[in-house]
Amino acid sequence: MAGGSRGEEPGEGGVDEAVAFIAEQVGALRKLAERHKLDVLHYLLGMTKLEADEHLRLRSKRKLS
Repeated sequence: MAGGSRGEEPGEGGVDEAVAFIAEQVGALRKLAERHKLDVLHYLLGMTKLEADEHLRLRSKRKLS
């Protein structure tokens, strides 16, 4: 996910966009850590991804209410 159509930096579109960008980037970093057998980084990045995904899930759930 790149910045908005107005040349914004990633995450300048609000909290949800920032968290979605973080989740996407952390997912890629996690794969890289796994490929290079960086177990602790792989684990920590996985926890970060879970936290970001949970934040997005709860935000979308609140929007539906």
